[in-house]
Amino acid sequence: MASPLRQIARSARARILGSMILAAAIGMTAAGVSAYLIQRERVLAQIDDRLTASVEGLQCIAEGCDGSEAPGTVLDFLNQSMKRVLPDHNESTLGLIDGLPRLRPSSGISFRLDDDPAFVERVVEEADAEAVVRGTASTAFGTLRYVVIPVAIQTDAAEGLYVSAYDLDAELEEISEAFRTYALVAAGSLVIVALVGWFVSGRLLRPLRSLQQTAAGIGENDLERRIEATGSDDVSELARTFNAMLDRLQRSFDAQRRLLDDVSHELRTPITIVRGHLELLDPANAAEVDATRELSIDELDRMNVLVDDIALLVKTSRPDFLHREPVDVAELTEQVLAKARALSPAHEWRTAGSAHVVARLDAARITQAWLQLAENAAKYAPAGTAIEVGSRTVHEDGAERLELWVRDHGPGIPQEQLDWIFDRFARVEVGRGVEGSGLGLSIVAAIALAHGGRAYAQNPAGSGARVALSLPIDPPEEVPDAAHPGR
Repeated sequence: MASPLRQIARSARARILGSMILAAAIGMTAAGVSAYLIQRERVLAQIDDRLTASVEGLQCIAEGCDGSEAPGTVLDFLNQSMKRVLPDHNESTLGLIDGLPRLRPSSGISFRLDDDPAFVERVVEEADAEAVVRGTASTAFGTLRYVVIPVAIQTDAAEGLYVSAYDLDAELEEISEAFRTYALVAAGSLVIVALVGWFVSGRLLRPLRSLQQTAAGIGENDLERRIEATGSDDVSELARTFNAMLDRLQRSFDAQRRLLDDVSHELRTPITIVRGHLELLDPANAAEVDATRELSIDELDRMNVLVDDIALLVKTSRPDFLHREPVDVAELTEQVLAKARALSPAHEWRTAGSAHVVARLDAARITQAWLQLAENAAKYAPAGTAIEVGSRTVHEDGAERLELWVRDHGPGIPQEQLDWIFDRFARVEVGRGVEGSGLGLSIVAAIALAHGGRAYAQNPAGSGARVALSLPIDPPEEVPDAAHPGR
């Protein structure tokens, strides 16, 4: 099992936060380093300009451009230079004659160049009698930016050097301090970004954690848990979608359990009847054997019908259950009426109108459902009464729909039973003693739902019951789940 720290490191929250901090750190570092380098180059350029000004000042002294008398010796030149060219802040100068330090400012300098013999030796080695030399060196005082100016007088054989150097560390201290301050502020900002990011990402990912915990806690017998989704972002929408999926799964499992309970109950009855008669059977009594045989065959036939109906009900959830094609509804109405007459010649069958429209239907399944309604009407309506079969188009919710119905003139359906007669194994109280599997109307409702419609029942004025299918004339490609009608 992974350690808690490793689990946190692998979490989406940690990865998101790490990406945020990395991006912010890269951006802040790039901005800070760029600003520092720009300011550093500006300071170096200013130092080079001041060193150039020192060279020009010495040229002016050598040429006597300010009206003063030109120096006659190298020593005089260096003396005048030390007096007239005063060092800036963080600058020091040095005069050398024949490679030895001879002159330096008496005051106003923070460091003495001749205190570092290695630097003096380097300057002497780099000096060029014909050109000014510039350079940068690491010394005992720090990093120096310097210029070496050769000094020569025609009447003096001595070789002179004038050295001017700036302490780069001191010159760059201001921007270095600013960069250190920026680094501290940036680090503090990253901490704030991390805290805010941890809090915000936690709130955003809370539905995902709840989803993971809910999914891990869901078992075959525990589908009640749901994820709390209160936001309007994509993650909250994912949580709502997951909850909807759990709702569908729960309905499906509940329907399966109810189906198994109902089937086991319905199958137990004929099994109990057959078993009871077989246990009490007297093999020596031929008449009793024949009666028990007939009863057993009858119960087995009833079980076979029940199993066939259950198999058909299960098929309604399959995508290939229907085969739609354009159907002339008026012609289909006449065909169903003709077939219904064969179900019960004892009733007066008649049409109550036909819809002259072409609809996209599975004619075989609609005929099956319609005849089931006709068969139910024939079971409950007294012999000699009229049973009407009809179809029409109606406007419902701004759309044209097709209505197919059967009406009888029997006892009707108790008002309190109208809402659940399409449930599996439901039987109308007024029909006690009427044989059937109790799945007929459930199959009717499933066929209607597979077409994108519904089945309903009502007691019209007068007597009898009217049971109908309400279907879209041109249904969409996808229709509601027909596996569990009436639930």
